[in-house]
Amino acid sequence: MATNKDETEEITDEDYLDPRIQVELEGLNNATDNINKLEMELDEANGTFRMLMNDSTRRITLWSHKLGSCVDKARPYYEALEISKQAQIDCQRAAVKFQRANEIHAAAKETVALAETRYLSKQDEWKFDAAWQEMLNHATKKVMEAEHAKAESGREHQKRATLYNAAEQKVQVLEQKLRRSILKSRPYFEEKAVCESSLAAQKQRINELQRAISTAKSQYAASLRQLEAISEEIHLRRKDKNTPKGPREPGVGAELVPSLPNEVPLNKTSVSAPNTPSHRNRAKDLDCTLDVDDTLSLGSVSRATSSVVSDSEDQEEDLDMLRAHVKELSQMSSEELTDEWESELSETIHRLDNALLLRECEEELASASTQQL
Repeated sequence: MATNKDETEEITDEDYLDPRIQVELEGLNNATDNINKLEMELDEANGTFRMLMNDSTRRITLWSHKLGSCVDKARPYYEALEISKQAQIDCQRAAVKFQRANEIHAAAKETVALAETRYLSKQDEWKFDAAWQEMLNHATKKVMEAEHAKAESGREHQKRATLYNAAEQKVQVLEQKLRRSILKSRPYFEEKAVCESSLAAQKQRINELQRAISTAKSQYAASLRQLEAISEEIHLRRKDKNTPKGPREPGVGAELVPSLPNEVPLNKTSVSAPNTPSHRNRAKDLDCTLDVDDTLSLGSVSRATSSVVSDSEDQEEDLDMLRAHVKELSQMSSEELTDEWESELSETIHRLDNALLLRECEEELASASTQQL
């Protein structure tokens, strides 16, 4: 009864599936579903972008043919207007940066002034030591760095302001010069601005989907690596659990090694004289018997070794086939996955673990046999 109970527990432990495997498989399935959904959305977004591009080209071309040469005449004004808008944005950014640097510089100066005031007010109680000197030097260094940043940002702001003023003046000159063409071609450029805005929004949507797909594929790869790590951990745990304990038994073929009978000591033989004919005949028979036994023992060991080598080659082929099958299942695309993919992958990993464990046990037995011989 106890033996049956132990065997049942051993079978249960071997057939028990680590819950982490189920978690990682669910993660793989979720990542696969997410990748499929995002790729479908990306295809739709690309199709929408192409439709918007074709429609925008058609509408802009229609307005261009309708308005005629006034579009080309007014184009320099609208190009200068775009440059002026970008220069204004750059000038505003430089102004914000200069304002921040100015505030940092003022705060650093205030810190130094406050430290000096506190020291002078407590001059009789405090001692001007190395720590105080280091703190004051650090505050002074911050003031100098803030002053340098303030000067740099001030020069950058001045440069951007000059460029913006020049661009604005050019816009005003072109507006006075091309007023009639500008008014006549306004529908064309307004339609162009609307089309460019729609295309930019759709392009941003495509970029977001591409980043989401990249993230989902990274999660899929991480789950797959985690699944491989769990499989390796289970394999090592089974190896440690099934390591044979106690003294090793004799190897294959050890029982065929001849041994002299213990009940006949060498010093108590019945040989009367070493050179008698009976002694020579019995010695010759003993030599022949030993030669035959050695030949039988070597032959059995050779056959056992050949059998082990053949079995090892078959096991290596099976292991290679299992590894290739696991790799094939892991690298399947999302379109090739079926409902039986999860169970097939789990079963293949389980078979691979058992095959690796069996090979290691046979290697240990072969090593023990070699040591016995």
